Amino acid sequence: MADDVKLANPAVLGLTCFGLTTMLLNLHNVGIIKAFDTAIMGLGFFVGGLAQVIAGILEYRKGNTFGTCAFTAYGTFWISLVFAVIASGKWGLGVLVHTEGLAWYLLLWGVFTAFMTVGTFRINRVLQFIFVTLTVLFILLAVCNWLEIKAGEGLMIVSGIIGLFTGFAALYLAMAENINEIYNRTILPIWPMGEREAYKHPEDL
Repeated sequence: MADDVKLANPAVLGLTCFGLTTMLLNLHNVGIIKAFDTAIMGLGFFVGGLAQVIAGILEYRKGNTFGTCAFTAYGTFWISLVFAVIASGKWGLGVLVHTEGLAWYLLLWGVFTAFMTVGTFRINRVLQFIFVTLTVLFILLAVCNWLEIKAGEGLMIVSGIIGLFTGFAALYLAMAENINEIYNRTILPIWPMGEREAYKHPEDL
């Protein structure tokens, strides 16, 4: 393929899938959706999971290390979360999801997200907001699981509200990148942080 061929922006797909799935799950966390039902699991596996992994693979083709890592990692997060729920369900593998294990699972994702947040400070303010709030969300959800359901019920609602803002911000960024590209000007601002310097491998120095 020629170097001058314009490629589509896979971040629009990845951010849309992440935003929709995050908002739906956190509608459950705030109590609007009472049960963790098949709609959440279906969206989590196919949209938040599979489609995000595809977006990550496409980011690799564009040479975007951050996008490849983020979309592929969070895509597999949704797939693994849905698997854990199905495995512990009535028709599952009979393996229970323990709150302690889930708490550590969420905390580790929070640590990963905190490291990824550092990279957003060179990209744009909206992405920075998404990753900062996502880090807080993972940590709060981990604490909720350590406290168990009743003790952490109020904190779960707070987590759900933060998650709704996170998901909406991701959807906003997706639509901003899409619409701004279509009109070839800034319709929805994302507040870019300036051009990034090209990373040079130590062997190239």
